[in-house]
Amino acid sequence: MSDQFDLVIVGGGPGGYSAALYGASAGLKVALIEKDALGGTCLNRGCIPAKAFLETAAVKRHVDHASDFGIDPGGDPSIDFARTQERKQGIVAGLVGGIAAMCKGRKVEVFNGVGTLGANRTVAVSLNDGSSATITGDSVILAAGSVPRLIPGFERGGPIMTSDEVLDLDYVPARVAVIGGGAIGCEFASTFADLGSEVTILEGLPKILPGLDADVAKVVGRSFKKKKITVKTGVMVNGHTPNDDGGTTVSFGDGESVDVDVVIVSVGRRPYADELGLDGTAVVIDERGFAVVDEYCQTGEPGVYAIGDLIDTPQLAHVGYAEAILVVKHLLGESPMPVMYDRVPWAIYCHPEVAWAGPSEAQAKEAGYEVVVAKHHFKFNSRAMILGELDGLVKIIAKKNDDGTAGQILGVHMVGPWVTEQLSGGYLAVNWEATIDEVAEFIQPHPSLTELFGETALSMTGRTFSG
Repeated sequence: MSDQFDLVIVGGGPGGYSAALYGASAGLKVALIEKDALGGTCLNRGCIPAKAFLETAAVKRHVDHASDFGIDPGGDPSIDFARTQERKQGIVAGLVGGIAAMCKGRKVEVFNGVGTLGANRTVAVSLNDGSSATITGDSVILAAGSVPRLIPGFERGGPIMTSDEVLDLDYVPARVAVIGGGAIGCEFASTFADLGSEVTILEGLPKILPGLDADVAKVVGRSFKKKKITVKTGVMVNGHTPNDDGGTTVSFGDGESVDVDVVIVSVGRRPYADELGLDGTAVVIDERGFAVVDEYCQTGEPGVYAIGDLIDTPQLAHVGYAEAILVVKHLLGESPMPVMYDRVPWAIYCHPEVAWAGPSEAQAKEAGYEVVVAKHHFKFNSRAMILGELDGLVKIIAKKNDDGTAGQILGVHMVGPWVTEQLSGGYLAVNWEATIDEVAEFIQPHPSLTELFGETALSMTGRTFSG
């Protein structure tokens, strides 16, 4: 069969399905090609299932500290992680079904198979049922996503897992080694430590969570120490030796080793352009595997765009959403503003949570700004005391005015309880280029965690009623 569409999208992850739904809502005839389940990595093997595990860990923490609130939990809680897995699968299935229903409702034609791009925006589809189709688009979006990076000597299988395999576990391993101390690695480390595992993080760089503001990183480090997570930084893994009980011994650094039941390889993700074809097109894949695009996500092939993890931008689902909207607006001739990648919101869901927008203090200074900085701690916040979540702070970095006062807000960095839900005010302040005086006028509800953001801004005016 052959058919013509206004827009053909290869890849049904966050960037792909959001482009399909947004384009369809603008009146476009849309085809969406996905070889696996709709929702991509984020929904099926990433953001959503990982956060479902983190929520189970949060419930375990609440039960462990129930007596602090005057509730007797009736002994040590047991963990039925198979039930956790069932719950996670239920959440994922519901969301995948929801995307499928929205596609059907907006008349997006979904092709279940592998799409290969050729000349003249023609896509050959090898369907999962063994048949094939050839479709053409006035515009094409490549949104093939990414896959976990691997390291030599740690091939998947047995105790060696990537994020894909870990999220299928139906038990809590007693001993876990996490190779890689980035956002994903720290989320897994936090999850399993809270569930009772002995966790060791092995990170080649001098510190975990590189790129975080130093004050924020210190809070996470102290919290991980309280959880008895062993953090080894500046070390390289050398290999592993499986043992008779199904686990393995991981060797690292200068003759060190650790015995574990599971190894989670979490060293980032690589773009997945492997099955896109691209013969007869001017789409360029660089030496790191990324599709080369301009500020509007246009490739070198007229009418062909690339978004999400396939391009060298922050590997965040919400960035994929933003790029999808940008591309649809651009192909419709609406002159959209390119995504400002230096101001996107970031969120890490370990415990305590981390969220920020804009440069850290060090990054702002490196960029040549003279800055005024203030930080307030959650241990003085009434809502945090009520929750029993005292670790964390809010930090604001602002330009220094000529008179020495704080001016435009450059960055807002948070660590602590539910900061991923609190960042929106700081994100808006950074992206609206708001000043400290403007934000200090905002009224925050009391008692609330968000008061800390308001109090931090107010303190930068030189007057405050808080500590």
